[in-house]
Amino acid sequence: MTHTDETDDRLYVPGGAAASGPYRTAITPTTAGWGYSGLRILELAPGRSHTLATGDAEHLVLPLAGGCTVEADGTRLDLTGRAGVFGDPTDFAYVPRDTDVRISSPGGGRFALPSARCERRLPVRYGPAAGVPVELRGAGTCSRQVHNYCLPQTFDADRLLVCEVLTPGGNWSSYPPHKHDEARPGEESELEEIYYFEVAEGPHGGPGMAYQRVYGTADRPLDVLAEVRSGDTVLIPHGWHGPSMAVPGYDLYYLNVMAGPGAERAWLICDDPAHGWIRSTWDDQDTDPRLPFGGGTR
Repeated sequence: MTHTDETDDRLYVPGGAAASGPYRTAITPTTAGWGYSGLRILELAPGRSHTLATGDAEHLVLPLAGGCTVEADGTRLDLTGRAGVFGDPTDFAYVPRDTDVRISSPGGGRFALPSARCERRLPVRYGPAAGVPVELRGAGTCSRQVHNYCLPQTFDADRLLVCEVLTPGGNWSSYPPHKHDEARPGEESELEEIYYFEVAEGPHGGPGMAYQRVYGTADRPLDVLAEVRSGDTVLIPHGWHGPSMAVPGYDLYYLNVMAGPGAERAWLICDDPAHGWIRSTWDDQDTDPRLPFGGGTR
């Protein structure tokens, strides 16, 4: 990997490098050096609980493995969760800024807590798994599956945007490369983004790997090509990002967390003009037959 900007080294965060207390990963706007997006990965042993003060940020409680109970503002939500990320979407909880939320798990588990600094204080709400839109995007070796948890058309929030992507081994996703770092009404929104990765194990239990590319524009250089494994994180303050490359034999999962300063909560992207033509090739290709993971689209 080459470096053209002094911040490049901090954009790839290996699993455990940002651990803090009960959090396997703790990315805040302060540690990321930006204004809005955050992510914590909470691991709870069976029968344990944790209380989080949300402060100035709205949060989701999104199970990665296992189920939990979420208590906030006098409301109790029981999340069924899931066995792991390579399947159907999970149910989830939304909790507002300026509250204390207690997360408990009789069976233990791993829970993503994506967050965004915000102004409005919305109510605690439950997001059922059956209500999460599942999208099969791309075609051929660009086929992937997207779970659209908390986007403008799927779930109300003040600034937070959250989705997850499942990519079969050997395929490329987050492709063609795109960016969202300028406020251009109707064309592009300014959003900071976090990618959190998990990679399926091989048939003999060995750890899988994948690759993530991020590169800058002429006036804002970046150059990142990171080998990622389960628990790793990549921060994208600006620039083109993609592809996310699932190596043959190892399915790839990543959680995307986005937020930004725009008055409108929108996710508008701009393809790298050198590679946007790739989209036109999908019309003549079938979706990868390994998709969908889990029970199917809805």
